[in-house]
Formats: sequence, C-alpha cells, structure tokens
Amino acid sequence: MFEGDDLNVNAEPPEESSNRTFIIAASILGGIVLLSIICLAAYALVVIPSQRTAADAAEAAAVAQQTEIASQLTQTAEAEALSQVQMPSPTAAASATASPTPIIAVATETPTPTPNIAATETVAAALTQAAVAIQTTVPTSEALPDGGFADDVGVPGLAALMIVLVAVIFFARRLRTSSVS
Repeated sequence: MFEGDDLNVNAEPPEESSNRTFIIAASILGGIVLLSIICLAAYALVVIPSQRTAADAAEAAAVAQQTEIASQLTQTAEAEALSQVQMPSPTAAASATASPTPIIAVATETPTPTPNIAATETVAAALTQAAVAIQTTVPTSEALPDGGFADDVGVPGLAALMIVLVAVIFFARRLRTSSVS
C-alpha cells in the first residue's frame, strides 16, 4: 500500500473497557421501573377496592335512609286515613240484624272536618326533601386542568425542544465517532 499508512491487517482490536457504569445505570433504572410497577399494582389491588367499598356503603346508607323516610310517610298516611274512617261498632251491627227497626232520617248538623295538621306537615316535609334533592346539583368539571409542561410552552415549544434533543443525539454520535488526537 502507501507509505506511512498505519494499516495493520493482522493487529487485534483493542480490548473493550468495562461497562460497569452502564450496568449500574441500567440496574438503577430497572429498579425504578420495577418499584413503579409494584406501587401501581398495590394501588390497583388495595386502594381502589377500598374506595369502591366505601362508595357502595355510602350509597347503601343513603338508600336505607330514603327507604326509612318513605316507610314512615306511608305509615303516617295510612294512620291518617284509618283515623278518618269510622268503623261501625260490633253491637250496632248485631242489633241491626236482630230486629228490623225502621230508620228515620233526622237532620243533624255535621261538623266540617278540620285538616290534620300533622299529616299536612309530614307531606310538606317530604315535598321539601324531594325539592332539595331535585335542586341539588352534582359539581362536574367543565374544563381540563391547566397544569404541566405542555400547557405552559404549547406545541411550538415542544417542537423546538424536539429539534434540540435530536441535535444533541447527532452531536453525541459525531463526538463518539471522531478520532481523539
């Protein structure tokens, strides 16, 4: 070949240096990923079921309370209805069948029934509770939260950051392949 070429065909390649730093860094990153997976599994298996159980218990308590209120209102209405109906006495029924007595209609003054204030108050309370339940609104989110890096810099900032990082990759490659003098 040419004079001055340092081409040595039979020369062995230089011995590779130890990759101890890479192995340590890879082990640390692997440990972080493994720890993250364990924490995620613990959250999914412990925290979420307990939250669902608590929500179910609260819903069951609310249904039980509503059922109790409805039962009390029904019992109050039934008691009011039964108190207004006058049942014939058993002695009057027995005497009516025993001897046929002519019935004479006599005009009497009948008192006007006064409304039962307790029943009215119970119904008013039930209607008030129903109105409050209808008017109660559940707060919902109408907009996405404003936080994070992408919200601050936007798409142009992310594109610029991408270009800078790709340039760092190319420069790092270039520096690795350049000869050290």
